[in-house]
Amino acid sequence: MEIQNYLPMAFRTQINGGMLKDAEEIRLRVGQPLEILYADEKSRKFGRISGEQIKEMLNYLSGYSLYAIEEELRQGYFTVEGGHRIGVSGRTSYQKKGRWSEMNPLSLVSGLNIRLAHEKKDCALPVIPYLYHNRSIYHTFFFAPPGVGKTTYLRDCIRCLSKGDKRKRGLKISVVDERSEIAACHRGIPQNDLGPRTDVLDNCPKEQGMRMLLRAMSPEVIAVDELGTPEDFAAVYDCARCGISVLGTIHAGDKEEVIKRLSGNGLSQILKECRLVGLKRLGDGKRKIMVYDGKGELLWEK
Repeated sequence: MEIQNYLPMAFRTQINGGMLKDAEEIRLRVGQPLEILYADEKSRKFGRISGEQIKEMLNYLSGYSLYAIEEELRQGYFTVEGGHRIGVSGRTSYQKKGRWSEMNPLSLVSGLNIRLAHEKKDCALPVIPYLYHNRSIYHTFFFAPPGVGKTTYLRDCIRCLSKGDKRKRGLKISVVDERSEIAACHRGIPQNDLGPRTDVLDNCPKEQGMRMLLRAMSPEVIAVDELGTPEDFAAVYDCARCGISVLGTIHAGDKEEVIKRLSGNGLSQILKECRLVGLKRLGDGKRKIMVYDGKGELLWEK
């Protein structure tokens, strides 16, 4: 489905696909205009959003089955066909379960943020030569603050490595797509191009999925998005211990933060055979790319 068809009916005649070509986000807040944000930090605004229009849009986004995305709403976001992530804000509550508290789904949603997924083929191509190591690749982690394009570069990197070229054979890659943002699976079938030798495990927690694929799919590379918890890094360690290269993303502002987090989670050994790829948004919306080794030494930038 085209993303504008998820919008409230009152806005569909005002917004067309051309307006969304270079858009990165669509923001909707009750009492405020609908706002489209672009890569060059410009924006366009339309009308004013009501609470009823937020409800209307949630019905479209969930296929009129809010209960079907209840568990995802506990985390504050969900993903729709095409890999677009929908962030939600509003009123929530907690309930006591034994010693722990569990967040209930939002009872009143007052804001939505659609982070638009884009396939940008060959954007990661300049990075690829720095990743190969013997017959596979170095453990490689893309890092940047949120919204800079880590998942976009990860997706294209998977495609390039899976496809190979005249000099390098394609690698067997297994993807754990916990939030359906990498492959954008619809009914289990990837909608994004991840290459001919890529297997996808959709809607599965990273730490479980990595170990499942390790046992079942004989991958050469396991790719994941948004490594963050100790359990995630423990699964990375298990993959590395079995000779599998890990390709992933980490929220971080600089290479020192990435090195500290890897070391602090028991992955100091991985840093000896590792590549860190940093992304930075420039004023015109373009991205600066920096490739470092595991010690933080700059190997290439553009």
